[in-house]
This record gives sequence, C-alpha cells and structure tokens, in this order.
Amino acid sequence: MDTLSYKTKSLKASELDPKWFVVDAEGEVVGRLCTKIATVLRGKHKPSFTPHMDCGDYVIVVNADKVRFTGAKWDQKEYQRYSGYPGGQRSLTAREVLAKKPKDIIEKAVKGMLPKTR
Repeated sequence: MDTLSYKTKSLKASELDPKWFVVDAEGEVVGRLCTKIATVLRGKHKPSFTPHMDCGDYVIVVNADKVRFTGAKWDQKEYQRYSGYPGGQRSLTAREVLAKKPKDIIEKAVKGMLPKTR
C-alpha cells in the first residue's frame, strides 16, 4: 500500500495565490451573504485550505446599501457600542446604521463570523 498518497499537504506562504472577488449585495439577505463572504475570506472554499495560515481571498462588496433583512429586523436589531464611561452605552437600529454607514452592517456581520484569534 502506498502511504505517500495519504499525506496531508500544507501550503507554504510562497505557494498561496489569493484572488479578488466582487460581490453584488443588492437584494441579498445579510446573514446568508456574510457567511459566503466569511468563507471566502478564510479560504475554506479552497481544497488547499490550511487552518494555521491566511489562505483566503480578497472580497469587494458593492451595493452594500441595498441589502435586506428578513422579518422585522430593520427596526428590532440593535447595534450597540460602549465608550467605557458611565452612561456611555449607545445603540442604533439596523435602519439607522444603514442611513449613516451602510457598509458597517456587512462589516460587523462578517467580523463576527471570522476567528477571533487572528
């Protein structure tokens, strides 16, 4: 039996070939879109995925202001931040975040889906 065929191949940094993807977010549900983006950023869509390396690709999102939520999340979903001072907690609904910074909805959702240690 040939045991060389059972060896797991790990890529080196010089062998990585990152590509650029352009994603159109118009009419897409936020969570489903962001899971696909997080998968591509991490590199899990590649057969040469190596967990300890950044083998992902680059993603550009266009029409981030035209995403959609299901149900009543436009008014019920809240984005919170805290300054560290007493009374410094602020919250915005998804509709308010979309009006101010539309890309933040996708950025925060994708950031929560990526590993925290890298």
